[in-house]
Amino acid sequence: MFGDDHALSLALIDSLGIAGIVVWHMQGRNRPTGRLTVQILFFAGMSLVLYMGGIAPHRPDGLYTQGFAALLSKSARILWWTHFAWTIVGFLHIYVRFNRKPQEAHLILDMAVAVIYLGVALSVMGFVFGMPIATLVTTSGVAAIILGLALQNTLGDVFSGIALTLGKAYAIGDWVQLSDGTAGRVTETNWRSTNLLTGANNIAVLPNSMLARQGLTSLSRPDETHQITLTVRFAAGQKPRFVEDAMRSVLQASTRIVKDPLPAVALKSIDAIAIEAELQFRVASLAMGMSAKNEIIDIIHDQCGASGLLLAMPAESLVYMPVATSRESSVPSAAARLSRPVQDPLKTVLP
Repeated sequence: MFGDDHALSLALIDSLGIAGIVVWHMQGRNRPTGRLTVQILFFAGMSLVLYMGGIAPHRPDGLYTQGFAALLSKSARILWWTHFAWTIVGFLHIYVRFNRKPQEAHLILDMAVAVIYLGVALSVMGFVFGMPIATLVTTSGVAAIILGLALQNTLGDVFSGIALTLGKAYAIGDWVQLSDGTAGRVTETNWRSTNLLTGANNIAVLPNSMLARQGLTSLSRPDETHQITLTVRFAAGQKPRFVEDAMRSVLQASTRIVKDPLPAVALKSIDAIAIEAELQFRVASLAMGMSAKNEIIDIIHDQCGASGLLLAMPAESLVYMPVATSRESSVPSAAARLSRPVQDPLKTVLP
């Protein structure tokens, strides 16, 4: 009688396991909460039947060792371990969704899911089929070493991506700039690489190991505002105070810059040629930088026309004229001789 009850329990577990898989697929990918509910209910039902029937899923079945009954016993245990893995994975997915960081944490989530499935696979081999787990682990370790040596670069990208994710150096949607000058918005991170949308509307695919080696500046933290500096040179004949006031009025007239914190004007230098002023202002995001800078330049042009400010020549346009020595000045150069006007011989003869 015990054997019949045992077989009935195994058949009921198989039925619940198959029904759970069917209902789980019917929920669809767009209903993660419904899928988790189905997983919990069917897994709880299968566990209850195991407990009531006195069946231990972590030990091989010593009652049914051959025939249809053995197949029924092994399939029931396999289905229970499968639902056990799915239930844990479902809880992990719900936890990540409740934290509202599905994009940033998916690398760690994928690793956790892989560890769970690997552990369940080893459990099925050891507890259901009676295979020596120690031998399997040793064999898997040797295979992992060989595979790791063959995939050193790929594994470097994988672990660099995990380190960057754990360190929270950036998040999806952040503007970042690398030490080599590459800049863009982070659109995707995966096991091997990180994708940046550059200002030229191109996707730059950067290996995670390269990102881990380079210096990285986040342009979106602590907030999205970005500071821009614009240097303008004015003729030195004007008063520095007048130049500063004029540039402050330019910044106040702009509508595309952030007014908190207040923009500033710094007089950087003065010489016999020019007064150099630096305009410091912030924009709401890096994408607004070009339009704000264009607006500031346009207002500076209008301000110069209204207030009589004169722009100075660029510093690189000034040409250095060497002073000739006394010996060089006594002997006219070939260019000087060619440029000297030729006298009319009649003028030297006729009075």
